[in-house]
Amino acid sequence: MGQLHCYVPKAVEEKLRKRAEEARIPVSRYLARLVEQDVGPVDAWPQGYFDTVFGCMHEEPIERPPQGTTEDREHLY
Repeated sequence: MGQLHCYVPKAVEEKLRKRAEEARIPVSRYLARLVEQDVGPVDAWPQGYFDTVFGCMHEEPIERPPQGTTEDREHLY
């Protein structure tokens, strides 16, 4: 997990510490939650992804060509 350092005015720091205390979590975790809310989850699918991808090959379906026959191999005991 990466670390970020930032500077905020004293009044903002005090408000952050108070809210983290009210939430009963460390300030760093409280700030991480705020950043995630703003940035969004990293592992989420982009908005509209499935609308674009789902059914995109319905006009040109994938076809598997004949695979031929397999060779006879010696059995292992």
